[in-house]
Amino acid sequence: MEKAVDPKIAASLDAFANRRIYKRLDKAVLAAVPDGDLEQAVVDYVSTKLDGHYDNEETIIAKLPSGIRALYVTWTVEAEVSNGGFNQYYYNTDDKFASDAVGAFEYFGATQHAELMREANTIRAAEAASLKTYKDKGTIEAFSESYEHSKLGPLDERFSKLGENLSQLRVARIRATPEQFSGE
Repeated sequence: MEKAVDPKIAASLDAFANRRIYKRLDKAVLAAVPDGDLEQAVVDYVSTKLDGHYDNEETIIAKLPSGIRALYVTWTVEAEVSNGGFNQYYYNTDDKFASDAVGAFEYFGATQHAELMREANTIRAAEAASLKTYKDKGTIEAFSESYEHSKLGPLDERFSKLGENLSQLRVARIRATPEQFSGE
């Protein structure tokens, strides 16, 4: 027998699935988006640019305004680390934006996050060659095993306990400099 989904959760999922996706961001659009939806609106905008072109992600992201790039990079780090730790972040992103992430966190004034990212990048650089064998295997078992051989694990909990609210910092920066988040 299938268990009923909590109505509040169902409503939340429905609202997310039916949210407005912006294919254009400008000062007026950004001003009209509520703070609670602002980061997602920017991420969705990036997704419209990447749609079907993830093989060209770095080039597409490089052409976006500085604020959008910084939000995308920090959002990706936060999502991956919160879900599966730094090991997952590097594994899933192939280190594409890892070096940019330090500056992206600094862009939002998230200095603690920037410092921890710098530390993670140093550890990753030292162990990248040895962990490549797990990535090359391309299996979920190899991915899981890679955690046993990485020294990134202790940084995961530290990331979740940093005293900076990334969301607040990102929203504040968007509100202060909307021109850096405007794109066609």
